[in-house]
Amino acid sequence: MNTKQSILKTATSTIKIESKAIEHLSELLTDDFANAVELIYNSKGRVIITGIGKSAIIANKIVATLNSTGTPAVFMHAADAIHGDLGLILENDVVICISKSGNTPEIKVLVPLIKNAKNKMIAITGNIESFLGQQADYVLNTFVTHEACPNNLAPTTSTTAQLVMGDALAVCLLELRGFSSKDFAKYHPGGALGKRLYLRVNDLSSQNQKPQVSLETSLKEVIVEITEKMLGVTAVLDNEQIVGIITDGDLRRMLSKSDDFMTLKAKDIMSTNPRRISEDAMAVDAKEVMEEFGISQLLVEHDGKYSGVVHLHDLIKEGII
Repeated sequence: MNTKQSILKTATSTIKIESKAIEHLSELLTDDFANAVELIYNSKGRVIITGIGKSAIIANKIVATLNSTGTPAVFMHAADAIHGDLGLILENDVVICISKSGNTPEIKVLVPLIKNAKNKMIAITGNIESFLGQQADYVLNTFVTHEACPNNLAPTTSTTAQLVMGDALAVCLLELRGFSSKDFAKYHPGGALGKRLYLRVNDLSSQNQKPQVSLETSLKEVIVEITEKMLGVTAVLDNEQIVGIITDGDLRRMLSKSDDFMTLKAKDIMSTNPRRISEDAMAVDAKEVMEEFGISQLLVEHDGKYSGVVHLHDLIKEGII
């Protein structure tokens, strides 16, 4: 077996080991999971998630997922908690402790302090018989038979299980809250994903010039309009209604077919029934229309009247494509 084959074999084995562990995770769910979700949902406080080592890294990711889906959450490192950061926990907060073994020294010190403060505690652990498992109000079992690491040492399968359990919590809470795509966009305004959810066609087309000619506009004036407005296209209007479109491609095709083109007018070279879109439509809808019909521009309408052009480059610039 050559080196590449060996690498691919190891990668395949890792993926299969972890996928089987995740599949088994659903069989470990109990009423404690549902109770934990309801506890967080009904809580007037935040979710404080703590852990140490690799579990702390997973805790950070779960915090990010909860925050982005409508559940306020804060990360607290288990080691820092017992050296001053315990003050992060407020009266109504729910605490989630993540630990594969459930018996690490930091967890054994931290858990009684949480219990003394009377905060409800959820454990995500691979050992429900551990100190953490026995002390927690609700236990989410993330037991795995072995790590993907060939030495069964490096946290791999176990941290994947923790991550998936956190995702399951977040999605259940999301559904209980009726968290919509509009809510998601509110929490993700700056990224490409958020823009797909809130950016409308008018947000793009209003930044462009508005090329337009009439049916009787001469070829020379058409060329000037397309050139000056720099969108590679112009709408052809009749009483403010779109009746056609002329693109750079239309001009090239016309020049290749006609020897006497100086007498031509817009109506002679335009394409009728052009693709168009409402300015209130989502920008991602414009992308789908362009992809479906293999075009680079769309004429934009408002109340049935021409209002501008949205270009493929606008979508690329905003990260929609």
